[in-house]
Amino acid sequence: MTFRNPLQAAATILAACQNSSRWEPGALELLIQENPAALFSHVIEPLSDAFEPAYCDAYADLFSEVIAGVTELDAAELRQRYEAIRRPALFAGEAEHVCVLSRITLGADLAVTSVFLDAAKRRFPRARIYFVGPSKNYEMFDADPQVEHIAAPYARHGGLPERIAAGVAIGGLLPPGALLLDPDSRLSQLGLLPIVPAERHLFLEGRSFGGDSADSMTALAKRWAADVLGVPDATSFAAAKAPAAAIGAPGLITVSLGTGENLTKRVADPFETELMRCLAGTGRPILADLGAGGEEETRVRKAIAAAAPSSRHRIDVYKGSFASFVSSIATSALYVGYDSSGQHAAAVFGIPRITVFAGYPNERFITRWRPDGKGPSQTVLATTPAETLTALRAALAVVG
Repeated sequence: MTFRNPLQAAATILAACQNSSRWEPGALELLIQENPAALFSHVIEPLSDAFEPAYCDAYADLFSEVIAGVTELDAAELRQRYEAIRRPALFAGEAEHVCVLSRITLGADLAVTSVFLDAAKRRFPRARIYFVGPSKNYEMFDADPQVEHIAAPYARHGGLPERIAAGVAIGGLLPPGALLLDPDSRLSQLGLLPIVPAERHLFLEGRSFGGDSADSMTALAKRWAADVLGVPDATSFAAAKAPAAAIGAPGLITVSLGTGENLTKRVADPFETELMRCLAGTGRPILADLGAGGEEETRVRKAIAAAAPSSRHRIDVYKGSFASFVSSIATSALYVGYDSSGQHAAAVFGIPRITVFAGYPNERFITRWRPDGKGPSQTVLATTPAETLTALRAALAVVG
């Protein structure tokens, strides 16, 4: 088959994976050569976000070949190893060093990876516990004296060889004999990379674990910790070093319009302006995160500028590390935002929260990534800007 462009090749591969069939010859090679980023955005992410257990085999078949194509690793051996780790039994051994891989996204590290860290501390109280991942993610745990850091940057927008090389290199960074806890991390390419020997690689296949249940990813991580590590009470947590002047005014509402660089999670204008106007109308202090700057900061400032004149209410803004903003969320009375990292920080601290889900691929995605923690939580499913605002007002009446 002749493909018009790499996106057509990606669509062909995705359809084949979803149908448990072999993709057309030449499709994968074309995608890798001409647009490897599309392999992740148009094939791997749709397969993963579906939370469909049957797609896990298709992913393993596909990506073992991808890895073999850019390394000296053997696809069949990678696939065989994956089968050995994907359904771990109760681990009865001990470890001097326990390394927990980051999930790379800040929200997933709060919702899932933190549960693994907590379980590791409980199960191996005399071991050295390491968070393996980017520095900005580790900042959410750097106030915990039991959690050390092994820096392992990951280029989310890098080329295919760079992404895979980042995972391969981790094996040389870990202490000898380390036990690896892997929460379906991008660093290991969802468990496929042989970072440590298979018997020392405890892996959560988060895309299939839980089957058709209505459990959140946080609940599934807790169940995995009980099943595999024998820790029945692991919990999500954050331990960021609070800034010298953390904001915690009575009744504070913290807001984030971040979308994790995925603008399909955003509700179209004028929703964000009307959201700010609605929150300002409560008369309560508001702190809005500007994110990492760029497009997100522009949107937030625009929404505030349009909303503030009519409300005569000051909306403060925050610009800095996400870990520091977590400290403000922890002292707030309400958190409001899109499906992104802030919602999981609010869940960790039991802060009442409203999460707006837009651009989600299916209902199970919402079920898995809802912010699961103590305190009241409301989910708003986005439709039109006006209807979404109406739903948000109703949610605010419940939790606000």
